[in-house]
Amino acid sequence: MEITDLAAQVRKEQKKGPARRLRQQGFVPAIFYGGSTENIQLAVKSSDLLKLRKEKKVHSFIKLIIDDGGKKLEKLSLIKELQIQPLTGKMFHADFYEVDMKKKLEFDVTLNFTGKAIGVENGGEIQHIKREIKVLCLPANLPDHIDVDITGIDIGHSIKVKDIKIPEGLTHLDPLDAAVVSVAAVKVVKVEAAEAAAVEGAAPTAAAEPEKEEKKEKGK
Repeated sequence: MEITDLAAQVRKEQKKGPARRLRQQGFVPAIFYGGSTENIQLAVKSSDLLKLRKEKKVHSFIKLIIDDGGKKLEKLSLIKELQIQPLTGKMFHADFYEVDMKKKLEFDVTLNFTGKAIGVENGGEIQHIKREIKVLCLPANLPDHIDVDITGIDIGHSIKVKDIKIPEGLTHLDPLDAAVVSVAAVKVVKVEAAEAAAVEGAAPTAAAEPEKEEKKEKGK
């Protein structure tokens, strides 16, 4: 289980004005909460959160190292929500949820597809319907990813959630009959050929129109 350290500091003021000033100073307002702890209002460097996103660690365990007026606190957490402004792409707010190592939690686990589907070799097209699955497990049992071998999928077939073998200690939370990946037949070539034939058939008609107009004028 991978754990990433993240520095944070307690913020005393919680109104819109101080939060806006924090963002102008390069910080993101945040909150830490959980079932067995009081809420802690935090400020985290925007650059540190951006680094987590670039390194694709926003779904990993975060050890918050909190500075509370010189007093250091350490809290194990997960990012429950990361609000981003749609127009600017800047981080607006972050929610950190307390992780209890003795309590099962719901997690999203990345699927790592391996092999080349036989249906693709037969001319089909691979379609990834889900790239993550939801599982329930203890934090210590959470895998970095789950491998899914797609070699045996032919055209018209799929792999469903119930077909994915998960490590011991994990429980599926997605509908078991939900498709994860499939191979579909490709029909694009036939459509393009039909459109090309239609264009070629229409061309002579358009070219013949000026000749009719020219004959009428000579008759006059």
